[in-house]
Amino acid sequence: MASALKQLNYQISFVLIQANGGFEPYLWRHAVMEGIEVEHLSLQNGPGREIVRIGDHVSYFEPNVPAYAIRSANINGPLPVTLFRQPELLQNAYDFVMVGRSRVSGRSAQQIRIVSKDKSRYGFNLWLDQDSGLILKLDMMNLQGEPLEQVQVTSLHVTPEPDEYFSRIEAAKMPQAVHLPDLDSTTAKWQVNWLPVGMVEVRRDMHRLPLTGQMVDYVMLSDGLVNVSLYLQVVDPGSSENGWLKYGANTLLSLQKGPVEITVVGKLPPQTASAIANSVQIVGNEP
Repeated sequence: MASALKQLNYQISFVLIQANGGFEPYLWRHAVMEGIEVEHLSLQNGPGREIVRIGDHVSYFEPNVPAYAIRSANINGPLPVTLFRQPELLQNAYDFVMVGRSRVSGRSAQQIRIVSKDKSRYGFNLWLDQDSGLILKLDMMNLQGEPLEQVQVTSLHVTPEPDEYFSRIEAAKMPQAVHLPDLDSTTAKWQVNWLPVGMVEVRRDMHRLPLTGQMVDYVMLSDGLVNVSLYLQVVDPGSSENGWLKYGANTLLSLQKGPVEITVVGKLPPQTASAIANSVQIVGNEP
C-alpha cells in the first residue's frame, strides 16, 4: 500500500461521508515525474479547495484566502497520512488484523481491521485494492462497532503515464513556502501526564484567540491516525462549565482546573478526552 501510493500514477475519486449525513467529494491525483512525486487533491463541491504538492512543496488554494505554501512531504487532507505512507509507525498504538477478501467499488479488495491496543480510541476497517494496493474504503468505528465516518472510493484508475493535469502545472508560479519556526516546548509551564498508547506530542505553541484576545497554549497530539488538539487558557475561577459535546466522530470537551480551562478536541471517545484533560498538570504558578 505505502509503495503503491508513492510509486504509481493514479486518479482516485472518493467521498468523505459523516455520521450526520454530510459528505464531501474529492478528486485525488498522483504521479511520479522525473523521479519527483506530484500530487493534487481537489474538493469537488462548493467554491472548491485545491492542494498541489511538488516534491516537498505543498501549495494551498482556498476561497477568500490568499494562496500559500509550506514545506511538507505530504498533503494534509481527509486521509490519515501516516497510515498510508508509513504504516509501520502505527504499530505501537494499533493492531492490524487481516479479515478476508470482499468486493468494493467493483474491485477485489483485502479487508484489514485496525484496533486500538488500549481500547482508548476508535477502530477502523480498511479495504485495499487487491491488484494495486490502493485504498478502496476506510470506515471509522465507535467502541460499539458502529460507523462514525467513512471514506468511500467511487473510481480508481492506475495509468502507465502521469495524468495530463500535471503537465499544465508551472512550479515557478506556485506560492513561496512560508517558514515555520521550530518552537521550544521546554518553556511550557504545564504538561500532559497521560496519553493513549502510541500517542505523542507533535506540536506546541501559543497564540491569541481572535474573539476574546486571550493568550492560549496549544498542543497537537497524534498517534498517526488521529490528531487531537489541546487548548489551555487562564479564566476566572468558576467562570466555565465542565462538559463535552459530540458531533459526528468529533468530541469537544471542556474542563476547568482552578484558574485554568482545558479544552480537548479530536476524533476520540469522550472518556479518553476526559482522561487526557484530567492528566494536565500545571508545573508553575501560571500556565
